[in-house]
Amino acid sequence: MYSPDTTKYLIHINLAAEGVVEKPDVVGAIFGQTEGLLGEDLDLRDLQRTGRVGRIDVQITSKKGETKGEILISTSLDRAETAILAASLETIDRVGPCVAHVTVGSIEDIRVSKRKKIVDRAKEILIERFDDGTIDTNELLEDVRQSLRIEKIGSIGEERMPAGPNVLDSDAIIVVEGRADVLNLLRFGIKNAVAVEGTNIPKTVIDLCEKKTATAFFDGDRGGELVLRELLQVADIDFVAFSPRSKSVEDMTRKEVIKTLRNKVPVEYIREHYFEDSAELPQVLNPLRGQEEAESSEKSGKFLHAAKRSREGAQRIPQTLRDHMEDVRGQHLARFLSSDLMIVLEIKSDEIEKTVESIDGTVNGLVVDRSVDQKLLDRLVMKGLEYVAARDFKGIIKRPLNIRLMKMGS
Repeated sequence: MYSPDTTKYLIHINLAAEGVVEKPDVVGAIFGQTEGLLGEDLDLRDLQRTGRVGRIDVQITSKKGETKGEILISTSLDRAETAILAASLETIDRVGPCVAHVTVGSIEDIRVSKRKKIVDRAKEILIERFDDGTIDTNELLEDVRQSLRIEKIGSIGEERMPAGPNVLDSDAIIVVEGRADVLNLLRFGIKNAVAVEGTNIPKTVIDLCEKKTATAFFDGDRGGELVLRELLQVADIDFVAFSPRSKSVEDMTRKEVIKTLRNKVPVEYIREHYFEDSAELPQVLNPLRGQEEAESSEKSGKFLHAAKRSREGAQRIPQTLRDHMEDVRGQHLARFLSSDLMIVLEIKSDEIEKTVESIDGTVNGLVVDRSVDQKLLDRLVMKGLEYVAARDFKGIIKRPLNIRLMKMGS
């Protein structure tokens, strides 16, 4: 449309014709009705021939017997000459056989537009293309410490299992799935992790579990559960922890790792409360869904009986799924829970069938002191529940894949 090297101004002209006209008609009217109007120095044909005026760009549309549009003319004339040229175009009163009305819309200073583009682009380059040269001392220190931790990963036993530097000397160990998990824990200063690298548990790990307090810390998915099943059959495990749903141990943040390990579950609880064939075991142990567990979770079997003790004392707010199980067990109650384990609705356990249709999307799971059959389970699945904890499950022929089933026991 115009030469960016020589153009100074761009004239925007509005055109309205009382009839249907074509682009050649408009161009012909411009040259024909301005010829000789301004003298030889500002003759439009001569200006185009010498390159002081660019080509004439016509953008018009016809609708309902009328033609409207815009004419764009670029010039390298000075401001006064450009203004005179623009004003001369307003003398056009016909285009082809049609009456026309021509007005100057605006005159754009191309150099101003260029400067604005240059400034805007310079800002982008300043923000995006320059390397950040600021120095954060804490980041430097952390980078150095992290590299030292990663360098300290080693291997133990005849199987050369990936392990942190303190595994052999520590009184407690953390059993993880793979080398990447050991590395991630090392980043956070946890140096007593050892990897099993598959479901074939190495003898080195089995021997360590017999001598030390062992915590199994696996991914919260099907693979993590399979490794745990194998590990529980051959090794003496004391506690179990799982990463949050849809997250691997190697991807967890420091805060998530510390919180998950703090809320590890005694292995007796796993053996006692969950189906042996449960395909959803890791998710129901996600410790990041509620508030922090009591400090007693770090210690012994007291963790399992905390809810029972508190029920006999003053009223308390259940903080974990286990608390809700202990509350309803033997009370013939049912609790519909939200995603943050708050009670949405509490009813008698035999009233579930007539209540289930009224629950909405705020309900995430159900804890109930009764047996659940296939018919009721199907209705709960239709309501979008993610888990059901019940005294028992009877007659379950078709087990849905998108709901977790937990057996509370008598």
